[in-house]
Amino acid sequence: MNRISLTVARALFFGIALTIAGSAVGQAADPPAPEQFFVKLETSKGPVVIECNRSWSPIGVDHFYKAVKDGFYNEARFFRVVPGFIVQFGIAGDPKVQAAWDGDVLKDDPVTQKNVRGTLTYATAGANTRTTQLFVNLGDNTFLDSQGFSPFAKVVSGMDAIDKITAEYGEKPRQDFIEQMGNRYLSEYFPNLDYIKSAQIVEK
Repeated sequence: MNRISLTVARALFFGIALTIAGSAVGQAADPPAPEQFFVKLETSKGPVVIECNRSWSPIGVDHFYKAVKDGFYNEARFFRVVPGFIVQFGIAGDPKVQAAWDGDVLKDDPVTQKNVRGTLTYATAGANTRTTQLFVNLGDNTFLDSQGFSPFAKVVSGMDAIDKITAEYGEKPRQDFIEQMGNRYLSEYFPNLDYIKSAQIVEK
């Protein structure tokens, strides 16, 4: 793929709207996720199956496991699409749900895997700022490895559906407005956004 500009790469740090009121926290209050599990996303473009490996990024995987089990990603929109680079999602459709999760800020995991096509990684606003926003790498973005982006999962089925997610609106949806108004804002101003109908833990 073509080299991504430094400006676009930096946008992964600053293109995430966060409301962080405390220091980074771990997951001590919750049981750890299984060492390996699968998540099925029913999306508006078709099913996607994700393989999660705790050894890749234990803090990130534990958080994702908890969020999926709690239904956090159900009805979430794919609100940011940079063709050839990433598809980003992870702001809840209900502002009350999002507010409840905003304070759960994660410490960084070491980078043990490469940001290659089909891997999932947390979007950040700098060191130790991961919350719920994720992106799928549309290409081999290994230059992100040295910037601290730690892949925690990979798409094992349905990457064709990810590739079909609309890029009609690019980076236009405002993340602060999504957090404040949820899907009501997106439905009014960006009605053609693709979305996750449901996310659930499944057998392989």
